[in-house]
Amino acid sequence: MDNEIILRKSMEDNRNLLSDPVSIMNTAMQFQQLLMLYESGIKQITTKFEILEDEFSSKHERNPIETITSRIKDPMSIAEKLQRKGLSLTMDNMVNHLYDIAGIRVTCPFISDVYRVTQMLLQQDDITLIELKDYIKNPKESGYRSLHVIVKVSVYFSDQKREIPVEIQIRTIAMDFWASLEHQLHYKKDYTMPEDISQELRSISDAIAKNDERMQNLAKNIPGFVDYSQAFYDERETKIVS
Repeated sequence: MDNEIILRKSMEDNRNLLSDPVSIMNTAMQFQQLLMLYESGIKQITTKFEILEDEFSSKHERNPIETITSRIKDPMSIAEKLQRKGLSLTMDNMVNHLYDIAGIRVTCPFISDVYRVTQMLLQQDDITLIELKDYIKNPKESGYRSLHVIVKVSVYFSDQKREIPVEIQIRTIAMDFWASLEHQLHYKKDYTMPEDISQELRSISDAIAKNDERMQNLAKNIPGFVDYSQAFYDERETKIVS
């Protein structure tokens, strides 16, 4: 079955679903409960990062975490992504095929901090690594750089334990600066970026990456500063997805 047929079937299923008021109400309630699960997953991960921040502050050490932000994917984006995958708009498809509904972004001062913070999170017992994509070592063609980690975190409720998937983007302040402004340039979804502008964006990204490296080289003069970039890969046995 080709993608066009799958997409038509998905749209037909969704129309049938929305034609029944009872189904609409049940779906809305399930959707609300599902988003509560993802919010709980975000709270768990955010708390872990905040505890690490508190630990570094209490030890009077330099903090490798600069900012922590989070978001839940909006319903329209969820529906559009399921349709692009040729899937019906159902709770099961959301849970089993979308891992980026709950998202957290962490910015760090230096490249080494990105890997240090990631390692500290992944070594916790209730965190399971699902996927890791290193767009710092292997930047996207656009010039985008970041470390993407998808994990499942254990969340305990009154009557059950659930494993909630959360996508975490961890990058330097400089990488976040580029990504935030590049996103602003793409605020119109139907706008195709001219090639000369795309090339300029890649050039700016390369310049920022070089400055990130220069700043890290300066940081190596700080007593006790350790470059965790290579150690992160040396210590891990999990296959890294590039």
